[in-house]
Amino acid sequence: MSRFAAPIAEAIWDMKYRFKAADGTPIDTTVEDTWRRIARALASVEDDPAAWEPRFYAALEDFKYLPAGRITAGAGTERSVTLFNCFVMGTVPDSMGGIFDMLKEAALTMQQGGGIGYDFSTIRPRGSEVKGVAADASGPLSFMDVWDAMCRTIMSAGSRRGAMMATMRCDHPDVGDFITAKQDAARLRMFNLSVLITDPFMEAVKADGSWDLVFDGKVYQTVPARDLWNQIMRATYDFAEPGVIFIDRINKANNLNYAETIAATNPCGEQPLPPYGACLLGSLNLSRLVTDPFGPDARLDPQALDDLVRMAVRMMDNVVDASRFPLPQQQAEAQAKRRIGLGVTGLADALLMLGLRYGAPEAAAQTDAWMRAIARASYLASVDLAREKGAFPLFDAEKYLASGNMQVMDDDVRDAIRTHGIRNALLTSIAPTGTISLYAGNVSSGIEPVFAYAYTRKVLQKDGSKTEEEVVDYAVQMWRDKMGDAPLPEYFVNAQTLAPLDHVRMQAAAQKWVDSSISKTINCPEDIGFDDFKDVYMAAWDQGCKGCTTYRPNAVTGSVLSVSETTDATPQADSGADVVYLADPFDRPEALEGQTYKIKWPGSEHAIYITINDIIIAGHRRPFEVFINSKNMEHFAWTVALTRMISAVFRRGGDVSFVVEELKAVFDPRGGAWMEGKYIPSILAAIGGVIEEHLIRIGFIDGHGMGLKSDPEAAKMAVGYPTTPACPSCGAFEMQMSEGCMTCRACGHSKCG
Repeated sequence: MSRFAAPIAEAIWDMKYRFKAADGTPIDTTVEDTWRRIARALASVEDDPAAWEPRFYAALEDFKYLPAGRITAGAGTERSVTLFNCFVMGTVPDSMGGIFDMLKEAALTMQQGGGIGYDFSTIRPRGSEVKGVAADASGPLSFMDVWDAMCRTIMSAGSRRGAMMATMRCDHPDVGDFITAKQDAARLRMFNLSVLITDPFMEAVKADGSWDLVFDGKVYQTVPARDLWNQIMRATYDFAEPGVIFIDRINKANNLNYAETIAATNPCGEQPLPPYGACLLGSLNLSRLVTDPFGPDARLDPQALDDLVRMAVRMMDNVVDASRFPLPQQQAEAQAKRRIGLGVTGLADALLMLGLRYGAPEAAAQTDAWMRAIARASYLASVDLAREKGAFPLFDAEKYLASGNMQVMDDDVRDAIRTHGIRNALLTSIAPTGTISLYAGNVSSGIEPVFAYAYTRKVLQKDGSKTEEEVVDYAVQMWRDKMGDAPLPEYFVNAQTLAPLDHVRMQAAAQKWVDSSISKTINCPEDIGFDDFKDVYMAAWDQGCKGCTTYRPNAVTGSVLSVSETTDATPQADSGADVVYLADPFDRPEALEGQTYKIKWPGSEHAIYITINDIIIAGHRRPFEVFINSKNMEHFAWTVALTRMISAVFRRGGDVSFVVEELKAVFDPRGGAWMEGKYIPSILAAIGGVIEEHLIRIGFIDGHGMGLKSDPEAAKMAVGYPTTPACPSCGAFEMQMSEGCMTCRACGHSKCG
């Protein structure tokens, strides 16, 4: 019997987490091998590994405790990757040399698979004086462009793009440019953006007061606070960015506010971290801890929860000692504070099993109770670890107990910490769990509501046949197994039918007992009024949230799949929105038609020749392979690499027009060239332009700067929503905003890593 509750769960394991040799041969033959590998790796730092390995295995078994993807994929493999998910880099100096030193550190971190955050508020504003060089400063946005270009070239561990968060204070003189930066569709695509909102600013907004934009003690401009707030809100309403981080609240609630100041978060926002801060993540699968689901005695087993929390805390603490780190500063920071981020997934499913409607006051109260139990158990587990292994090195009992969340913690927990110390400075965080929730049987993700109860996934095989697979939410499948064809009760709600303020209520209920933060997306209907939209953010502020991220589908942001609100039957995605993508690459036919193009780069002795061959399927032509050649031997390595990579992408099917975007965005720091009256920033950008011209010529895309026109292999659209974005990994039109991150439901690809 397979341990997997659904075929998609096994597919995610095989694609993302299964340990394989370099040639693709599986080393983990079953998921039990994966659990054993992780358990053995994390037990290896114990004094008695043999005693702890079976206990760790038991926590992992049946997907009860879900370490974050980097731990699941990397632990026990001896690969040179970090097991930490989240990093905030060092403070960016306001000097050219210091800025590029930080760029190098960012590249090294992303190379090992870490998502990073940066505060760019420390760079002087555009137009200010640069002493000694008789020039004006170009401002933080110009350097963010450099970071963005660097990130495009770095592939994170597990074949995922690097992810970055950029923050800027609400009083920085360039904050207006920061707010609107991503309204240029080609700019800062590798960044999530969030504005750091201070308490005085929110007070000024509520009082309709003025607000100074300041740098280094100099007031550059004074603006009405509500005007700046409305600019942030309008950008978020129309473009889904920037997000909002209540930075003063974060620092006041930080257990380590006596030892650090936070100015940035990781890419999805659940981990506010100090300079060089690092944190690892893991989730408790609450759906596996409910007894008598949908029955009269349905409850979440408190003893099972307590036991699982204690084991998870020990395992995560061991990761601090077992992991590699990209930079020595990150290792020193992690070991000095030993912060971990234990969260939950399957919360919405667990509430459904108890007959509670997500977003209702009763569900919020239950969430509060569960999160309090998790906080208590995690802190007491960390106290026990401190008794056994010692407190974290920067622990100071009186300062710690007077700081952050410790001021509202139960007296018995405070007394235990005062007596014995605590092993981990911070313990709880609710992270995005999109991929690991699929791996665990398509349980609801993090603390999000169920996104859709079921949808159909179609796979086009190499022989042209199609297979269909229904992907069903874990709780819905359990209802079907137990109740047969009985209609779903009224308390079954999903992300599309939930009122935005119900989202806020749930986030606030969980935040009370989470000492770091929460990654959550508040889905808003497309027709929500602007004033009602602003009320969502004000409610998040008033109810004690540490930040707020919304998503309103529209022609700019793209649209999510529509889901029926009826409870008479399982809501389904519209049939026109079924996913179709290639399970394996196309086989190469004996003969292909193509075209060869010539690029003569100014200053280069030899031309570059680009041959693009096409395949014809169902009467439609699409690119199949590329060959890039030059007599210049200095070009040999990168042209071969580019040939292989682009061809591999083309042969997978789907919307491959993103290749053009990526190539055209590459700039050469030595300078580009003028070709046929246009400035081309690099040879790679010129190659991207040639491929784009070819795709237009064969009818694959409509025109310059435009995406897929028609895709016979991955043909799919959401009915009524033609702007739904295609996944850059598998081509499926299943990208959705969840937990602050665009994620593909078909293959688990996430732009946030």
